[in-house]
Amino acid sequence: QVQLVESGGGLVQPGGSLRLSCAASGSIFSINAMGWYRQAPGKQRVLVATITSGGNTNYADSVKGRFTISRDSAKNTVYLQMNSLKPEDTAVYYCNADKVRTILTMRDYWGQGTQVTVSS
Repeated sequence: QVQLVESGGGLVQPGGSLRLSCAASGSIFSINAMGWYRQAPGKQRVLVATITSGGNTNYADSVKGRFTISRDSAKNTVYLQMNSLKPEDTAVYYCNADKVRTILTMRDYWGQGTQVTVSS
């Protein structure tokens, strides 16, 4: 059984910073890409940033230059450093692990989500 456990969300003032973490646990052989998505109230879930097993990154235009995604493949953990936060960054942030290979399956997994609120 593979689980993704997120941490690091919370309330922060505009201009502040937060760091999200997501650790994948279980009998994992490999993970293709890991990433972060977010869903604001009344809106669809959208991509924030992804990072492949080779370290290639992709960011939504709205977070480029402010957010940095990184990955510790040995720990199956992905991080999202969020700087210069804006009220429009307020959302539930979800961790995703793409093409997780175990002894029996290869499939995607999602974390339970962590709330990020940017407000004064």
